[in-house]
Formats: sequence, C-alpha cells, structure tokens
Amino acid sequence: MSLLTQDSPLPQRGLDSADEAAELSRLEARLPPLLSLIAGMVDFTGFFTLGHIFTAHVTGNIVLATVVAIDGGAFRWAQVSAIPVFVIALATVWLIAQASGRHGSSLARLLLQVQFLVLLALLIFSVITKPSAGPSGLNANAAATMAISAMACQYALLRLALPGAISTAVMTGNLTNAVLSAMDLLAPRNRLLPRDSTQLNHSLHRLLGFILGCVIAAGAVSLMSDWAWSLPAALAAIAMAVH
Repeated sequence: MSLLTQDSPLPQRGLDSADEAAELSRLEARLPPLLSLIAGMVDFTGFFTLGHIFTAHVTGNIVLATVVAIDGGAFRWAQVSAIPVFVIALATVWLIAQASGRHGSSLARLLLQVQFLVLLALLIFSVITKPSAGPSGLNANAAATMAISAMACQYALLRLALPGAISTAVMTGNLTNAVLSAMDLLAPRNRLLPRDSTQLNHSLHRLLGFILGCVIAAGAVSLMSDWAWSLPAALAAIAMAVH
C-alpha cells in the first residue's frame, strides 16, 4: 500500500530534465548573438586602445608578432604572451567549472558572472590607469590580459555549458557557413548541405553581431577612449539576465 501512495521521484526527475533541456535550448538560441556583439566590441577596443592586440581572435597575434620579427617595428610582448594568457585563462575557467559542480544552464550562469566581473575589473582598471595613453606600457599589457581572459571565459562557456551553440568568434567559419548555406538555398535542386536553414541563420547572427560590435566599439573608442570598455561590461551584465 505504501508503494502505491509513496511519491515517485522519477516523474519529478523527468520534469526537471525537460525544464533543463528547454532552458539550454533558449540559452543556445539567445545568448550567442549577444556574446558575438561583446566579442566584437572587446576585439576592436583592445586592438585600438591597447597597441594592436587581438583580444578575441588571439591567434591573430601570432601573425602580428611574426610580421614584426621579419619586417621590424615595435615589438610587443603582449602579442607573444596572448596565447599563453589565453591558455591559462581557459584552464582557470575549467577549474572554476569543475569546483562548482555545475552543469548546463547553471554553469552558463556562473561563467557569465565570471565574464562580467572580469570586464568590470577591466573597465575600472582602464578608467583609473588610462592604458590607451601608453599602448606599449605595463598598464596596457595588464588590460590586454584581462580582456583576453574575459574572452577565454566566453569561449569556455560555449564549449562547457552550451556545446550546441556555434562559436561567437570564429568569424571565418561563420562566414563560410553563411555563404555555403546561401548558395544551397539558391540551388534547391542540387544542395550540398543538409536541408536546414538553421545553420545559415545562426552563422549570420554571429557574423552580424560581431561586425555590429566592432562598429559600435569604433564610435565608442573615438568618443569615450578608455570608458569604451563600459559597453561590453554592460552587455555582459545584460547577458546574465537572458532566459
């Protein structure tokens, strides 16, 4: 009799699993466009205020450092150290995720908070020290480290918490997906990609979001200088409220 009247945990677990799947689906649809906007802002602002450092497309710094080594010019340690900094930041985010014991949407919320705190620290540091006044100085290198760490947190978030989402920074890949998907739509009788417009829509959203972030950051840098970091910090705060 007790077995008949006792509440079974199985339906509740099934309900919780369905709710989590629905929450992840919403985050995978809504967060990446906003994160792409943040990535564009961070990359542009970092490049033009911190001495030509790619803070989102970190591998681009290898090209810049190689050009300097071959053709000469001002050598930037920040360009060389960008990859190690990115790797260390990724490892740190992994440790945070591991220690938290969180998964899925709960982990995404945690890592969004971490990204916001890093961008807020970057804003406060930049307003106080004015790294744009000395793009080759220690303050600029410190600011670049924080910007790269914020982006590492974003990329780790997408891989660890939202694996179904497309990257917000691999713009070459997003452009490739968008163009090939568009070509397939123009030739419906001889398609080479799966018959799904989702790939095109997602790639376009990421690509346009990143470009829009660069455009907005261009205006912000010209008008606000180091205060331009307030925009990605504000968007990171908004991202925490996305449901």
